[in-house]
Amino acid sequence: MINVLKNKVLNGEEISFREARKLYDLPLSELLEAANEIREKLCGKKVDLCSIVNGKSGRCSEDCKYCAQSAHYNTGVEEYDLLNGENILNLALENQEAGVHRFSIVTSGRTLKGEDFDKVVDIYNILREETELKLCASHGIIGEKEAKKLREAGITTYHHNLETSREFFKETCTTHTYEERISTIRACKKAGLNICSGGIIGMGERIEDRLYMAFELKTLDVMSVPINVLNPIANTPLQFVKKIEVEDILRTIATFRFILPKAYIRYAGGRASLGDKVKDGFLGGVNSALVGNYLTTLGNKIDEDIELIKSLGMEV
Repeated sequence: MINVLKNKVLNGEEISFREARKLYDLPLSELLEAANEIREKLCGKKVDLCSIVNGKSGRCSEDCKYCAQSAHYNTGVEEYDLLNGENILNLALENQEAGVHRFSIVTSGRTLKGEDFDKVVDIYNILREETELKLCASHGIIGEKEAKKLREAGITTYHHNLETSREFFKETCTTHTYEERISTIRACKKAGLNICSGGIIGMGERIEDRLYMAFELKTLDVMSVPINVLNPIANTPLQFVKKIEVEDILRTIATFRFILPKAYIRYAGGRASLGDKVKDGFLGGVNSALVGNYLTTLGNKIDEDIELIKSLGMEV
């Protein structure tokens, strides 16, 4: 069945939800091998690297149950207002020198507006002039007007995760809706921006919820899909969720490659859960990665990631 579905995808056809669900449970080694073949034939060997800066931290009004930055939970996360342009520019230049292709400012909160939004637009204009990086942005729920201003400032891609399936979303957040997230994606696409959107696995969702999210992303024509693995944060409602198995992470990655054959499937937060199996993800469908430090946790060293990627016969 793996070979039948692999050939179906390579011939330009789409697999169904039912086929994807059956695929998920098939032998892992063969599943990874087939996903890797799809990645290599349809996407090539190049790996895209991105990095982010936590431009504004903490005190978020939203109650996302997985998030250290929510004001609803006492997590002890560092809190600060929007960083100044000089600090962000210096960090961007460091990442560029290390070999990163994309750079994004990420800000906490439901949205970014008023003076803060104007400031971040000014900072993006500086980054556009002073770096060679492709610029991305992640500022919560926005409309087409704001998206156009970001595009004019040099932004190519807007990041806004769906996080999970429509059905399970209400179990993770009550202060905004799934439809608001989809509306933001559509507004950004209408403004001419590319979209980076994925989610978090290991929050207690069903396998079906992960696959529903993947098919939703396919419907929205999202071509950059970060897969985060939950890092349970103390004093959040998900602090005691059972840790997801390594095999489940790899099965999710490989099945996403079948559903989204031409997308950038991107390693994001929590990939340390894979331990020495990180390479199996790269050889099972992953062709992009968030590198460096993340929002509230430490990530992998950029040079180590580049060395690993090249050792697997892939190109940065």
